[in-house]
Amino acid sequence: MHSFHLIHLLSAVIQFLIGIFANGVILIVNGAELIKNRRMSSLELLLSCLAISRIGIQWSILYVNLYFLSLIELVTFTENFLVFLFMNELALWLATWLGVFYCIKITNIAHPFFWLKRRISKLVPWLILGSLLYSLIAAFLHNENMWSYFKDTWLNKFSENATTQTKELAPLQFGFLVFELSSSLFIFLAAVLPLMFSLGRHARQMRNTAVGARNWRVRAHVSALLSILSFLILYVSFYTTTALFSFGIFNSNSLNFLFHVFVLGTYPSGHSVILILGNPKLKENAKRFLLHSKCCQ
Repeated sequence: MHSFHLIHLLSAVIQFLIGIFANGVILIVNGAELIKNRRMSSLELLLSCLAISRIGIQWSILYVNLYFLSLIELVTFTENFLVFLFMNELALWLATWLGVFYCIKITNIAHPFFWLKRRISKLVPWLILGSLLYSLIAAFLHNENMWSYFKDTWLNKFSENATTQTKELAPLQFGFLVFELSSSLFIFLAAVLPLMFSLGRHARQMRNTAVGARNWRVRAHVSALLSILSFLILYVSFYTTTALFSFGIFNSNSLNFLFHVFVLGTYPSGHSVILILGNPKLKENAKRFLLHSKCCQ
């Protein structure tokens, strides 16, 4: 194994552990809230489902890393391919609805669409259920054809017995894949870009008039803006890398490929950390878990 493979394996394991810890904190805190109050807010429910899907994504990405570093057999990888398709699709849609939720709850834009501000909380469970069903159906429809396509277009590029023959997707399969990838992205951008515009405008207005105690509101808006901006960057990076993998558009050099896999893993772990840092309750509990783990050592 080359030195850069060892470095990548180490970074992938660290990335995996960070993701499992961050998403585990979100699940535990929201689960404790459910047990304590016998109810869970719509945002907590959405974050919990997103955390579960991201844990699945982290495991799937770890499988990809282990396979391409020749640490597991192809049979093990193929058995988990359906789970990878399902978790990937579900994570994208739940993140999209999180962006929509933030947009509707935070943005103050005079538009008939924003009557949803009062009803979005009631719609969240249905959005989650719809995402689950859609992702499950899409995964089953794609599983056999997409695995054959992926195997021919990029898995064989790293095989010693690789052939030059490349399998092409059927037009209907290709069209559905384009729609599947683009629809969530368009909805996410339509929600997050107005939110960033609104937060930036309010931050500038308050900065010009802020005195004394109002400074904390400026910092809060700037912090929220940076959080949404990082969410946008990570989401688009994950989406772009997923699209590159889906259509086999990348350099077959193994170092280049492993870099793209690393980008895939950065999103579910990095954004979950950002969610914790932006939520006082999650942040405090994360500190407690870290301090408790240090005391137990």
